Amino acid sequence: MANALVVQGTKAVIAQTETRAAQYVRMSTDYQRYSIENQAAVIAAYAQLHGLQIVRTYRDAGESGLKLKNRAGLIQLLDDVQSGHADFQHILVYDVSRWGRFQDTDESAHYEYLCKKAGVKVAYCAEQFDNDCTMMSSILKNIKRVMAAEYSRELSVKIFAGASRFARMGFRTSGEVGYGLRRQLVDEKLRPKAILERGDRKYLMTDQVLPGPAEEVAVVRWIFEQFLAKKYQTAIALELNQRGTPTNTGGPWNASAIGRILRNESYIGNLIYNRTSIKLRERRKPNPPNLWIRSEGCVEPIIERDVFLRAQKIINERRVDLSAEEMLKRLRLTLKRRGKLTPKIIDQTAGLPSVHTFMNQFGSLREAYRLIGYTSSRDCEFIETKRGWADLNAKLVAEVAAEIEKAGAYAEVTQGNGLRVNGRVAVSFRVARWVPRRRESHTQYWSFTRIPLATGWLMALRLGERNKALLDYLLLPAANVETRTLRFSETTRRKYGIDCFETFPSLVRSLIRRIGNTSPAARKVVPAAASGKRRKPSRSN
Repeated sequence: MANALVVQGTKAVIAQTETRAAQYVRMSTDYQRYSIENQAAVIAAYAQLHGLQIVRTYRDAGESGLKLKNRAGLIQLLDDVQSGHADFQHILVYDVSRWGRFQDTDESAHYEYLCKKAGVKVAYCAEQFDNDCTMMSSILKNIKRVMAAEYSRELSVKIFAGASRFARMGFRTSGEVGYGLRRQLVDEKLRPKAILERGDRKYLMTDQVLPGPAEEVAVVRWIFEQFLAKKYQTAIALELNQRGTPTNTGGPWNASAIGRILRNESYIGNLIYNRTSIKLRERRKPNPPNLWIRSEGCVEPIIERDVFLRAQKIINERRVDLSAEEMLKRLRLTLKRRGKLTPKIIDQTAGLPSVHTFMNQFGSLREAYRLIGYTSSRDCEFIETKRGWADLNAKLVAEVAAEIEKAGAYAEVTQGNGLRVNGRVAVSFRVARWVPRRRESHTQYWSFTRIPLATGWLMALRLGERNKALLDYLLLPAANVETRTLRFSETTRRKYGIDCFETFPSLVRSLIRRIGNTSPAARKVVPAAASGKRRKPSRSN
């Protein structure tokens, strides 16, 4: 047997595969100590000392260790190990904290146990103990896990304290500023540095909020004028859409977007911090008003205070907690007036709760329809399963990004669960839903809503009957879709240049081929001092 040591007689065969190892590297910040290169150097030294050959690399660059979600590298590693596809017997990790800073230390131990159960040993190369299951190593490893979790908790407290201090000084610390507003970087002497566009990351802690483009400021003032003229938010949104006025995200206006503008105190010069919390990657939760941090008069006002207060009075008067019986009564009246019910009709009808409110109250939209004796010809099941498919799409975004980086390119996750490859090729992820046929003789078709992209690619999950199962995967050039909603059948699929794939790996391989051989020059780093914006550095494999 080539490249293997064969022991004659009754002794076992020691194959070369027993010296094969995979390395897992993770970096959540730009700290030099935990750079991918530093981790790889320590792991390489450990492998050489122990006679191991590194044959596979799993990496999570720029990902927090608090959760397994979005860590495509570790997810892929665990999948390979559990499925039996791993061609290695060792996993080399820099230290316990790189494996994860899970707040429940049992979760960290569980993922290591899955590897051990599959016959793959995990080694922590920079730790001062061997992971050999002895009592001492088990104690030290558990202490390290607790320390890794505690580090994140302490860091969270320090970051919140710093952000609160800056908020009291009138600086915007995080998040979007809203329609008609912009963020401006300033130095320690409050001298302007640069205007931050949507999606730009800061290289300074401090930024101020300024009124945005004149056309957006005019729209904000018009919205308040219309609202004070007793127009409902749905009617205002409808008129803006009819006029072709874009939102700051590029999507259509709706009642929720109008409501956020009407309640935003930034338009009268105030900034509010800590209205909600999302600490240690847990679910976002609202905070009581006594915990809010309000900084007044730190933004040039767009709306007069009297106008804003009058709008708040109208909002409070319209906000009525409806009983289930009252909700159904209003739904029946809407059905009588309109002759039918759809999610769009419900959301646009003044005085009627939103679709999500009905779903939260009655469990599903179909159940609300049933209680008023209405049977919809439209597909309500997709509305109720949409969140699950959106979660799957978010997972696929991370997996595609990992595969693209393995191919030598740089993929950055953008807002709205999209990707930007090498800073120039956009990839959007959608769900193509199955649309019920009104008659058996009608052609079956699917529908999805696209994010406006002039160039790039659209990837979509195509769902099967009743939107209960995944049918296949779709890929098409974004430029081939000119309308916001695309409806297609199997017959017209080729007309739009839509290719389908039975498996996810085949879809990813095709996407990588179509993106092409993007050169490293496309990933050129823009110096922060010159641009006023912090750019992610290029990364090599």
